Amino acid sequence: MFAPIRQTLPKAEHSQKTYLHFYKNRYNELMDTLQTIKALSNESRFKILEWLKHPEEHFDPQEHMPSKCDFHGGICVGSISEKTGLAQSVVSGYLVKLQKAGLLESHRAGQWTYYRRNEEGIKRFIEQLKEEL
Repeated sequence: MFAPIRQTLPKAEHSQKTYLHFYKNRYNELMDTLQTIKALSNESRFKILEWLKHPEEHFDPQEHMPSKCDFHGGICVGSISEKTGLAQSVVSGYLVKLQKAGLLESHRAGQWTYYRRNEEGIKRFIEQLKEEL
């Protein structure tokens, strides 16, 4: 199911505990990559991530965002729901899945939750994918 592990441990570290730790970390990295791929496999989630790349082109200004909030580029769930044409509860679940995959970050301001792309997380995913494939 997974590609063989190409990395080798340094010769000085041959204990069973070290091997188990190495393979556990490797397994966790693979699971993180697969979780992100699964999050992107849904067309609506993929489009949301695309739209959030340039939110000013795809969404109205977020007038209800507090002026002192420094979460620039954040879009509320309601605006994303409106654009997708899906129920807010469905979109909320999609956003949480993208956030758990490390592709989005969120900020809560009163009753509103805003989401924006996690560019660092996206970069890490791309690098991991390059390494794996």
